[in-house]
Amino acid sequence: MTDLSYLLLNKRAGLTSFETLSPIKKIFNTGKVCHTGTLDKFARGLLVVLIGRTVKLSSFFLHCDKTYRTLIHFGDETDTLDPEGTVIASAPPPPEDLLAEALDRFRGTILQAPPLYSAIHVDGRRAWEIARSGGAVEMKKRPVTIYGINLLSYKNGEAELEVSCSAGTYLRSLARDIALAARSRAYLKELTRSSVGPFLLDEAVELPPAPFGDPAWSAFKAGALPVDPGLFERLGTPVLYTDRETSRALANGKNIESLRLVPPGGEDGSRLAVFERERNTLAALIRKEKQGWTYAFVGGE
Repeated sequence: MTDLSYLLLNKRAGLTSFETLSPIKKIFNTGKVCHTGTLDKFARGLLVVLIGRTVKLSSFFLHCDKTYRTLIHFGDETDTLDPEGTVIASAPPPPEDLLAEALDRFRGTILQAPPLYSAIHVDGRRAWEIARSGGAVEMKKRPVTIYGINLLSYKNGEAELEVSCSAGTYLRSLARDIALAARSRAYLKELTRSSVGPFLLDEAVELPPAPFGDPAWSAFKAGALPVDPGLFERLGTPVLYTDRETSRALANGKNIESLRLVPPGGEDGSRLAVFERERNTLAALIRKEKQGWTYAFVGGE
């Protein structure tokens, strides 16, 4: 079976998430590389990068909650809601007590309008493409959940926050909305993603500054992690072990019910990671649907 691997990567500020993937494709000699949640160009922090056939497992990561450290600059709002945009509105920074009151309004499930400059599709086009061409875009609000928002410091009109939130939350929009609630204006000056689900920034590796061919790149490549039972345990997906014969049957797409791997019943949407015990390799991911257990991924594909 083909090896499956992923990277916990510490993205540098100044590179887009897409640009960050280019050298990874080169060092791993594959065009199949994806990340599981975009970080803006000015942002830094944790990207979970899937390599090769592991890209087919992206659904296991896309809905992970996230934690961020942010620095909000009060006084000016930019069109992009980040430091790279043009100032479109200004208002005095709020006093700390008013800021604290405003933060209380953003804990729990809220409705949030994504930034105008975002990759969201509107009528078949990216919102940022429409905005840059001078078009008008209505960004519909959608529910997101802020599990925690803590004010770490506030000085010189800049607030450092720690935010834990659901997938799909835009921290640039959060900065804008907090400022408006505090009768001010703001943009997100700095952003660091410190966790994605159970994965922490402290575990991440960085792209080497050295040119290709330097030993640093071999060390970087060695930082790739295997898709093993521990990965699925961290993601909260139960792991089932089987023998080599059953593993081969799964690779050939044999009817799962006939293999008697799992007991009848179970909730629709339940998922299991099946590993061959002898070689500790992923045989298949299976999912419970109304008609029974079905394949979500076959390790020997």
